[in-house]
Amino acid sequence: MPKTKIITAILLGCLALTSAIASAQQPRITFDEFFNSVSITTVKISPDGRSVLIGTRRPDWDHNRFRRDIWIYREGSGDPILLTHAGRDGSPEWSPDGRWIAFLSDRSLPAENAGDEPASEKQLTQLFLISPAGGEAFPVTVGEEPVSEFAWSPDSTSLYFVTRQPWSATKRTQYKAEWKDVEQFRESERGAVIVRISVADAMNAANGIASNTLVKVPGKALGQDKGETAETPGAKIIATLPYNIGEIAISPDGNTVAFTSRPPSGRIEDVDSDELYILSARGGEPRQLTKNQLPENGIRWSANSRQIFFAAHGDINAGYEQIQRRIYSLDIEGGQLKRWATDSIGSLSDPDFATDGSLVSAVSHGTQVQLFRWKSEDGKLAPVTDWPGTYGDFSLAKNSPRVAFVYSSLGHPTEVYLAEGMDKMRDARAVTSFNELFTHRALPKGVPYHWKADDGTDVEGMLIYPPGQFGAKHLRTLTLIHGGPASADGDKFRADHYDWAILAASEGWLVFRPNYRGSSGYGDKFQRDISPQLLSRPGKDILEGIDSLVRDGIADPERLTIGGYSYGGYLTNWLITQTPRFKAAVSGAGAVEHAATWGNDDLTFDDAWYLGGTPWEAQKNYNEQAALWQMNRVTTPTHIVAGSSDVRVPVLEAYLLERALHTLKVPSTLLIFPGEGHSLGKNPWHGKIKVREELKWLEKYCPADAHVQ
Repeated sequence: MPKTKIITAILLGCLALTSAIASAQQPRITFDEFFNSVSITTVKISPDGRSVLIGTRRPDWDHNRFRRDIWIYREGSGDPILLTHAGRDGSPEWSPDGRWIAFLSDRSLPAENAGDEPASEKQLTQLFLISPAGGEAFPVTVGEEPVSEFAWSPDSTSLYFVTRQPWSATKRTQYKAEWKDVEQFRESERGAVIVRISVADAMNAANGIASNTLVKVPGKALGQDKGETAETPGAKIIATLPYNIGEIAISPDGNTVAFTSRPPSGRIEDVDSDELYILSARGGEPRQLTKNQLPENGIRWSANSRQIFFAAHGDINAGYEQIQRRIYSLDIEGGQLKRWATDSIGSLSDPDFATDGSLVSAVSHGTQVQLFRWKSEDGKLAPVTDWPGTYGDFSLAKNSPRVAFVYSSLGHPTEVYLAEGMDKMRDARAVTSFNELFTHRALPKGVPYHWKADDGTDVEGMLIYPPGQFGAKHLRTLTLIHGGPASADGDKFRADHYDWAILAASEGWLVFRPNYRGSSGYGDKFQRDISPQLLSRPGKDILEGIDSLVRDGIADPERLTIGGYSYGGYLTNWLITQTPRFKAAVSGAGAVEHAATWGNDDLTFDDAWYLGGTPWEAQKNYNEQAALWQMNRVTTPTHIVAGSSDVRVPVLEAYLLERALHTLKVPSTLLIFPGEGHSLGKNPWHGKIKVREELKWLEKYCPADAHVQ
C-alpha cells in the first residue's frame, strides 16, 4: 500500500471513534440552517488597527434577495455592530486617516425631476460616505451611470471613482427616439471616465443630492454636448478613456493613478485589452505600462511610489496560459519587470505590504490556502499561518502590526479573526460569530485522498464523511466536482448552492471532491495538462479516483452518483457519456458543446486557450471534447438547472442537454431560474430550491436504505 494511503488509514482509525462520539452528542445541520449561513465578503482593518470593517451577505427570504451589509468591530466593544442598514452596501474602504469610510451601494436614491415628470427611484450603484462612529451615510455621487471602482487619495481629502462615459440628457433622448429599445451590440458601447471629487465638495453637495435639488456644475465629458453639465456636484473628470477600468489605485505620494483596462463591453474576448496604465492625478493622457496577454489584478503600490505590484495567471513574458497565479512588480520609470516567489508551486494572489515592508500573499497549495511573506524577489517564501484550512481575505493595518483575516475549515465555520501581528497569527482571536450555530452541530469530517492517474501523475481530492461515519467503508458516494476549472477543493467551510458538500455529507453521503488536471495549486504542468483535453483528461482523473475509492473499499460501487456546477456541470455532462456506473447525476450550468459557449461566453479567450484555438482553428478539439456528440451513450437519470440570463454558460446548453435526454428517453428534469445569471445571486430561493431538488433526485435514484448486495 502506498505510504500516503497508510497514513490516511491510520488517521481514519484514530479519529473515527472520536467522530462517532461527538456526532452522537450534537444534532446534524438542517437544510434551513445550511442556507441561513452568512458569507463574509470583505475585511478591512483600520489604519490604526483598532477597528475592522466586515462585509456580509445573507439571504433575505421575505424580500427574495440577498442582504449586503457592512459591520464594524471596535476594539473593546464586543461583537461587531451594524454600520449600514440599507441591506445593499459593500466594498468598504477606510480613508487613510481613519476618519471616513467610503463604500458602494445600490440603495434607492430619488431622481431629479425632469419637467413635470414625477421623481423616480433609482438603484444604480453609487459611492457613499459614512463616519466610523455611525450615523447616516450620504451619497458622494449621483447620475445615470453606476460607479464601478473607487480609491482614496493618500491625504484623505479626495476620492477617485470610475463610471461609464456619461451621456447628456439630450444624447439619451436622441438615442431613445432613434433606437427605442433596440440594442446596438457594439456601437453603443462606451469607455470609462476617472473622476475626482473632494470630500469637502461631497459634504457640501450631500444635502442637495439627498433632498433632490441637484446643483449643476459646469463641465464637459466625452459624449456630452457643448454646454452640458456634469452630473455629480463638485466632481472633475480627469481622464476619458476608450476602455473600461478593472481596478484603480493611487500612489502613496498622491501624484499618480494606476489602473487596469478592461473591454468596454465587459466581455473579455481577447487578452490584449487587459493592460496596466498610469495617469497623473491632475489629469492628462494615460501611459500604458504593459503589453502582454495576461489580465493584471490585485494592483498595489510600493511605499516609495516607484513600483506597482500585481498578480497574473502565467508567465507575463509569454503568451496567455491558464497556469498558476504569479506575483510581479513593475518599475514605472525604468520598466523593469520582476517575478516574486519563484520557489512557489502554488497559486498566489492578493499581494499586500506589512508594516515591516514584507510582501504578503495568500498561497493555494493542494487542499490548503495559507498566508506567506517574503522581503525580496529572490527571497524564499516564509509561512505566516499554520492552522490547517483556508485563509480567505486578509487586511494589513498601515500604522499597526495588526492583521485581520477570514478563516475556515471543515470543522470551523467561516469567521473573521484579528491577530496582533504577523508573528502572532496562531494566537489570533475571532471577532465575529456570524456562523456560531454551526459550532453546535455535528459537522462532517474530511481528509485528503490521493491516487495515481493512468499516466503516473499524482492526483488529490477531498473526502468528506457523514457525521459519525469518519473512516467508514462501502458508503454511497456523491462525486461533487468543482468549477473553474482553475480552482481547487480543500479544507474549508462553505454553505451555498454552489458548494453544498457539507450539507450532502450531513444527509448521509460520502462526498468525493476531486482536484482533477487543470485545478490550481498543484504546479504549472498539472494545470496546463488540461489543454486541449478540456474534458477527457480531467474526466479520466475523476473516474480513476472513483476506481481507487472502490478498490480501497471506501465507496460502494453500486451506489455512485455525480454532480457539479459551471465547469463541474461540463464534466458531469461528459462523464455520463463515458460510463453507465452512476445511479444519478445533477448538472448545473454546464455545457454539452463548445462553439456556442465560445460565441456567448464573457471569457472567450479562456475557451480558446483550453481548446487550442477558435472553433474554425480547432474544430477537431471542439468536437472530440463535446458531450453532445456522445449523448446516445447516456443512461444516467439526470437533473439539470440553469439561470435564464446566464452569459458565462448560455442557457441554451441546458436546453440542448434536456432535449437530448428527453429524445433518448433517459429520465431527466430541467429547472430554469428566471432573471438569474451564472452565480444565481439574485434570489436566494433559487439556490435553495436548486439544492433541495438535487438532493431529492439523488435520493430517488440512490436511496440511503437501498439493499446492498
